[in-house]
Amino acid sequence: MPFSTNTVSPTRRRLLYGAAGVAASVVLRPARAAAGDLAVAIANYTGHAQVSAGKVKLDIAELVDNGNVVPVTVTVESPMTAADHVKSIAIFNEKNPQRDVARFTLGPRSGKASVSTRIRLAATQKIVAIAQMSDGSYWSHTVDVIVTAVACIEGEA
Repeated sequence: MPFSTNTVSPTRRRLLYGAAGVAASVVLRPARAAAGDLAVAIANYTGHAQVSAGKVKLDIAELVDNGNVVPVTVTVESPMTAADHVKSIAIFNEKNPQRDVARFTLGPRSGKASVSTRIRLAATQKIVAIAQMSDGSYWSHTVDVIVTAVACIEGEA
């Protein structure tokens, strides 16, 4: 059977619709966040609960040559049992257009409380990782990251 360019498979069609949806969500995001939005983003995540330092280890290079792709790993001290486990981990930044970088949902079946991803950094800034524990407490770790070649600047002069 010859290849026809007039037919689009259902799988390809779903892929195209999904890509269009992602593109629309990126376009519809606000271009820039206000200066105090880091504290607001963290308060929205924690429900204004107290956040304590400790238990969380944010592993990110303190000096980054290129802010386009920065590897990040967050680990949390937890036995990951049904009675004592990490419910979620969130990563926030100080100066990117979007303060809420990533959120991960975990449970006792996750095995260990560790997540990794790559992020873009717009400038030298603070990166904050916060873990919500099963007892409702919140723990954090903050790292100051120096970025020499910035990424994702929108409308900066």
